[in-house]
Amino acid sequence: MARPLVAIVGRPNVGKSTFFNKMAGKRISIVEDTPGVTRDRIYADVEWQNRKFTLIDTGGIDPRSDDVLLSQMRRQAEIAMDTADVICFFADGRDGLTDDDREVANLLRKTHKPLLLVVNKVDHISLNDNIYEFYELGLGDPMPISAVNMLGLGDLLEEICNRLPPQDEDELEDDAHVLQLAVVGRPNVGKSSLVNKLLGQERTMVSDIAGTTRDAIDTRFTSQNGTEYNIIDTAGIRRKRVVEDESLERYSVLRSIAAIRRCDVALLLIDAQDGVTEQDTKIAGLIREEGKAVIVVVNKWDAIEKETGTLENYKKQVLDDLKFMDYAPVMFLSAKTGQRVHTVLDMVDQVWAQASKRIPTGVLNDILNDATADLQPPATNGRRLKIYYITQGSTCPPTFILFVNEENLMHFAYERYLENYFRKTFDFTGTPIRFILREKKKEA
Repeated sequence: MARPLVAIVGRPNVGKSTFFNKMAGKRISIVEDTPGVTRDRIYADVEWQNRKFTLIDTGGIDPRSDDVLLSQMRRQAEIAMDTADVICFFADGRDGLTDDDREVANLLRKTHKPLLLVVNKVDHISLNDNIYEFYELGLGDPMPISAVNMLGLGDLLEEICNRLPPQDEDELEDDAHVLQLAVVGRPNVGKSSLVNKLLGQERTMVSDIAGTTRDAIDTRFTSQNGTEYNIIDTAGIRRKRVVEDESLERYSVLRSIAAIRRCDVALLLIDAQDGVTEQDTKIAGLIREEGKAVIVVVNKWDAIEKETGTLENYKKQVLDDLKFMDYAPVMFLSAKTGQRVHTVLDMVDQVWAQASKRIPTGVLNDILNDATADLQPPATNGRRLKIYYITQGSTCPPTFILFVNEENLMHFAYERYLENYFRKTFDFTGTPIRFILREKKKEA
């Protein structure tokens, strides 16, 4: 059974994300004094008094706005409310009860879900009298808190736990490893559209406005073959000089980098109409530096005019542009039409199997002997590299420890030869592999 869901909803700028970040123990939602900063649903697991639940931070509900983004934020909040077990309705104790609060309250009554009315920003005793007007909403006793100063949070968490559904035995068990899948790329290459197609539901907002997704958004789902994934839809990574003066965008870039660091497999989206850009190359470099398995996904393939050999020529060009990542499989699809999207998860599974592969030491040494027999290790100033032994140190990425006589005798070209030899033998599609050298004097 999945963890219970608790949604935080309310009009914009009432402190929902501040509370969410305090509960999560880290900065997950972007917090700024700008209405509409949190645009999508952001998830974090929370534990209080041995109860575990998932907290959902939502974009502010603006009932009157016709703005395309604000209307999609409202839709995202509605989706969160539909899936939540408990709803925390946040209002601002400094502003007092507003017409927008009344509109949101009317929307919440229709959900028939357990509700908690939370009056935030009550950080001084002089503001306590402000909470009484919220009784007008008829949603029960208002709970005064100050998320910034962490006042009243314990009482609120206790009330949340009292409203959660009965604890399931499965909830007490540790979660098995869930494959972490990050969708990364430049802004407006179709990341959110691909996520929505993979999930089969409206999970993240989609618009033609670059930079719509500002946060990294986690969603767990299970495929038809029973594999469980956590898919991370990230903000588009823009060139540094573009975001230098935009603190909001800078947070998003940092979060996208963090998403790469915590993923198992990265889907690097390329716009078929643009080809591999300088920024795509930099993102690919980040993925390689972090040692992550990767699939290059060429999106918007439906927009390309095709003739005989178009796909193969395009694939060759992509791998030429990403020479340092020539081990990555290249997929061609259209997130908009759904063309070939169904093949993505199969490739993710294949790539993950290669990244997490462990090879017996005996087999490794047999292949190493074959490789050194086919091409003798290099010599420098009369001294030849000797490789005594190899063992696998870790997986993800596959990392091999080579015991040698002198580390400085290993040429880059020979290390590359060994990598290619191991790839030819063991595959390792989609994952970098690493060699670590250890000096070991051969015993007499």
